[in-house]
Amino acid sequence: MLYSDKHPHDPSEPKFFGRRQGRRIRKAKTSLLESFLPKLQINQNTVFKKETLFGVPVKSVCLEIGFGNGEHLAGQALKNPDTGYIGAEVFKNGVANLLTLLTGIKEGNDLPEQITLLPERVDNVRIYDDDIRLLFSRLPDGFLDKVFLLFPDPWPKKRHASRRFVNPDNLKEIARILKPGGLFRIATDHPIYKTWSLRQMHEDKNFRWAATCGKDWKTPPSDWVETKYQRKALREGRRPIFLDFIRL
Repeated sequence: MLYSDKHPHDPSEPKFFGRRQGRRIRKAKTSLLESFLPKLQINQNTVFKKETLFGVPVKSVCLEIGFGNGEHLAGQALKNPDTGYIGAEVFKNGVANLLTLLTGIKEGNDLPEQITLLPERVDNVRIYDDDIRLLFSRLPDGFLDKVFLLFPDPWPKKRHASRRFVNPDNLKEIARILKPGGLFRIATDHPIYKTWSLRQMHEDKNFRWAATCGKDWKTPPSDWVETKYQRKALREGRRPIFLDFIRL
């Protein structure tokens, strides 16, 4: 999660460092942002009740913080139609790409009159296109079954350590909104973030590391969905790790 000094900042809100938009978004994806995102968007009027938040009944709810291009979120939602997924991402290009994965609409000028989810998908994804820290206070205690934090910005320089998402303030909120026995998964390919995360999680008594041997965190979990960033890391010789923590 990153914040940008170029974005207007409300002093009462946490400061964000990074980009909210990258290269120009093409016409089809712009149309998705304008006409389809509002149907899935979490806004000020959203009520966080498992029975009504999604367009289908769900048995559990998961949150992905900073879903990037959306491959993991879209893949999880497709494989688990009885689970609801909240995706938080400030990067507009990533939100647009997730909408493409959900609808199948990529490029072209001839958009359908009615944009819908792909036939094989159910309405089990909701999107919060802003800083997740602004949403924390609205999420009920124990509302979530799983929280994913995959390949966050490591902020490797020591002077930027306070910007790392895994910190006592954020962990306190995750512990509150995650039900006892729930899963908090961190994936990273950066050695500094690995060491930082393990230390922060060890000091937080609300969580227990689920690993029992090195293989548990050096290989992808059984329910893993590969991401574009993961493939890039492997091509460049960086080995991702997968840290699962259980809410006590």
